[in-house]
This record gives sequence, C-alpha cells and structure tokens, in this order.
Amino acid sequence: MRTDLKLISMEDVQAEEVQWLWYPYIPLGKLTIVQGDPGEGKTTFVLAVVAALTRGEALPESEQAQSPMSVIYQTAEDGLADTIKPRLEASGADCAPVLVIDESKRELTLCDDRLEQAVHRTGARLIVLDPIQAYLGDGVDMHRANEVRPVLKCVAAMAERTGCAVILIGHMNKAQGLKSGYRGLGSIDFRAAARSVLVVGRLKEDPTVRIVAQDKNSLAPEGKSIAFQLDGERGFQWKGLCELTVDDVLGGGGKLQTKATQMEEELRQMLRRLYLLKRSCAVQRSWAYRSAH
Repeated sequence: MRTDLKLISMEDVQAEEVQWLWYPYIPLGKLTIVQGDPGEGKTTFVLAVVAALTRGEALPESEQAQSPMSVIYQTAEDGLADTIKPRLEASGADCAPVLVIDESKRELTLCDDRLEQAVHRTGARLIVLDPIQAYLGDGVDMHRANEVRPVLKCVAAMAERTGCAVILIGHMNKAQGLKSGYRGLGSIDFRAAARSVLVVGRLKEDPTVRIVAQDKNSLAPEGKSIAFQLDGERGFQWKGLCELTVDDVLGGGGKLQTKATQMEEELRQMLRRLYLLKRSCAVQRSWAYRSAH
C-alpha cells in the first residue's frame, strides 16, 4: 500500500519561544527528568517545587512569581495519605489544587489519554509521574530502546499539545564511575527524550544538604546547581545557588558555597572579630586597673 507523501517547508513553520515553568530547569510542554539514588531527596525536592507552584510563590532564582496553579501528581511508591500529603503540608502547599488521577480500576501509563483529559479539565501546568518505570505499561522493557521510544514519544506529544510540563522521577543505576548520562536507570532514550535532566544528591560533609544539578538542557544554557537542606528541626529550606557540579553530586564531594553560606561565614567571622576585640579591651582595662592600684 502506497502512503501519500506530505512535506513541510520550514518557511511555513512559525518560530516560537520556549516557555518555562521554572527557567532554566523545567520547560513547559516538554519532558524533564529528576533522578538520583534512593533516599537522596528527589521526591522531597519535587514536592517543594509543587508547594511553591500551588501557592503562587517564586521558585529559587526566578525573576517573578506565577499565579497559583494546579498540579497532577501520580506516585506508585509512596502512600498518598501517610507520605505525600504530610510532605505537602510540611512544605506549606495548598493541597486543594494538587490532584491525583484515580488508578483503582485501571493503572495509568504514559500513553493514557486520561493525562490529557486531566490537564484540560483542571488547567494543570505540571504533571509529575513517580517513578518512570511504574508508568511505562505492561510489556515495556525499560532497557530496550525500541520499546521505550514510542512510549516517551507519546507522553512528549501530549505535553506539547497541552503546554503542560511533565516531570518523570527516576532512579539511578549502581554503576559507579560511569559518566552521569549513563547512570540513569534503563535505556539512554529516557535522557534523549528529556529536554532537561536534573540530578539530586547529598554532600558527604553535611548529609542534611542536598544538591540539584542540571545534567542536560537542550533549550537553554545549563542552570547553576541549587542547594536545599533537610533536617529534623527546620524541615525543608532552599539554600540558593552553588558551584557544585553533577560529578560532585554523584560523588558526594565538594564544599557548599552559596550566597547564604557566604553571609553566614562572614557573620561568624564578624562575631569572632567582635569577640576578640571585646576580649582585648577587657584585658587592657584589667591591666590599666592593676597599674592604677
């Protein structure tokens, strides 16, 4: 059977600017992958982003805040009631516009038309699917490029049609020493399909500090790494931009230096100088008193 040939002239294509949910980390209408080893804070980081979006707050280093928006959040690893909602509340999210597609009767996949229906019904600007492999569908081997490509093409087309950003959360393999591009679990086609890839990891010198480093950006210059802190007393805190690299994140090395940490260090030094000055003045007064008596 002969197929009719249709050609498109680039002269007829209307150029468009890339739109961003969070420049230069999360583009609208495209796929973004957030990956890291288990327990490194991938989900916590994404939930903090979701919380800011639902409140209409500016994300770190953003020029301006956006209007509060709806988010579709799907997870196959964490309980909604005992894990996701408590984390959202701890992040200060408005939980009302965080919506979940009911999978009780039929599991969701990346090619499921309910994703597009949900975007149209809610006006959501972000869909989160955690983890990637849970939404590939039956019979899809995530290590086979010929099986992964059609699925990723399907969800990417949905994102482009709706203008909704899609975040796929993924684990990393255990192959230490490989380049970061080959540490993602499954086929390299996951990385190829994503327009942005973010890697989350912790510092060895301070396990409460996590770093988000951009490992790929096909639409803009790669953004600087961003640090956040997790501890029992203060909870989640953005720490700001830093110079650590993806290799630092994967290796746990490097020293954290952000505007906040630099200010904290300067304050400590100032207090130290003030303490030494007061101590010196006290010693001088003591000597003066003894000399006078």
